Amino acid sequence: MNNELRNKRKKLIWQLPFLAFLIIGTILIISRQRSTPYQHDNGFVFGTVYSITYQSENNLKKEIEAELKKVDKSLSTFNPKSTISRINSGKSTATDSMFIEVFRIAQRISDETDGAFDITVAPLVNAWGFGFKNNNTPTPQTIDSLQHFVSYRKVKEIAGPDGRPTIKKTDSRLMLDCGAIAKGYGSDVVAGLLRNHGITNFMIEIGGEIVTSGINEKRVAWKIGVTKPTEDSLNTTNEIQTILNVTDKAMATSGNYRNFYYKNGKRFAHTIDPRTGYPVQHNILSATVLADSCTIADAYATSFMVMGLEKSQKILARHPELMAYLIYSDEHGSNAVWFSPSLKDKINK
Repeated sequence: MNNELRNKRKKLIWQLPFLAFLIIGTILIISRQRSTPYQHDNGFVFGTVYSITYQSENNLKKEIEAELKKVDKSLSTFNPKSTISRINSGKSTATDSMFIEVFRIAQRISDETDGAFDITVAPLVNAWGFGFKNNNTPTPQTIDSLQHFVSYRKVKEIAGPDGRPTIKKTDSRLMLDCGAIAKGYGSDVVAGLLRNHGITNFMIEIGGEIVTSGINEKRVAWKIGVTKPTEDSLNTTNEIQTILNVTDKAMATSGNYRNFYYKNGKRFAHTIDPRTGYPVQHNILSATVLADSCTIADAYATSFMVMGLEKSQKILARHPELMAYLIYSDEHGSNAVWFSPSLKDKINK
């Protein structure tokens, strides 16, 4: 018995230095993490502003902007040399890895939402005075004509002569536009870069599409405000509807309360239903979606603006991995809120 006790003591004596080393190492790691500064980078990309905060000894702005340029070179319709512009102009059907990744996600969500999300909707958006052009209000005949070459089902991925993915359009007039998903994808790309550098605490925002990880400079979860949807085409008011505690999640918001115009006393919102060709008349004013991927959150936020409250709720019931905060106009014309039950614990106020 005494020998057994002595053996246990010997083992404990040998373990104590290891435990002490472990405790000291943990303290040093925590201390170093607390002393590591947060970098703050800002700039302009995809026709909007970006803001990126991350904890790192080194500033990575050059690398971040290099990644964003790759996304622009692939998905920007404003860049005449981009992959998407070359496909739209008929100069090429070849793709790149970024383009094909986004295209596959877009097509999958188009199927899931019965075409409420559609990256071929650009001609209709332009016809209604949003996007590149600002025409007069289109006639029903114009809408009918445009809808002949607006449908995600009329474009598909096929294998090219060399086996690489290429794009086939059934109508040469069909135009692709990833504007409703590219900002979210750009945020995901930057998040991937930061993670590859071992950075665990960051917040990325590109035009309102956000990816967060870890904690902020105050050592607490990232808090993101959801703007109250009030008519503000000049973007001069930023009244907050609620604040969400968000970390290790992506968040995207879509709304009609800033991008709209009046003509002959009638209000035209920028969200166009690809299936009808007309601006949506649903009661949702703002759709905020949380997901593991900002690309997916971005696409679903747009989809919910097209689908309306009830159909959006059905999609969310089928996808418990998604969370949504939907602001809508009730039967009395007042703002009301519906949110996913799983989001309740994240609502700060």
